[in-house]
Amino acid sequence: MKNPFESGHIKNYLLAYFGALIIVILFFIASSLFYDIKKYPKKEFKTKKIEKTNIKTDTKKIKKQDSKIKLLDKGY
Repeated sequence: MKNPFESGHIKNYLLAYFGALIIVILFFIASSLFYDIKKYPKKEFKTKKIEKTNIKTDTKKIKKQDSKIKLLDKGY
């Protein structure tokens, strides 16, 4: 078997590798140059503002209502 360093095979493999690498880089640069990013306006939905409420008043309102669900007196 011949020594690959003396016969020049390593040089050919390196040249092929770097050639393929350069082609990949050029395709990446070309694709990024022609790619336009479209900007869309930000959508804002109209929502009702939620007011801060007291937990005590909410629980009193719920207790006053006749419902099938009963709340506990304490939170565990």
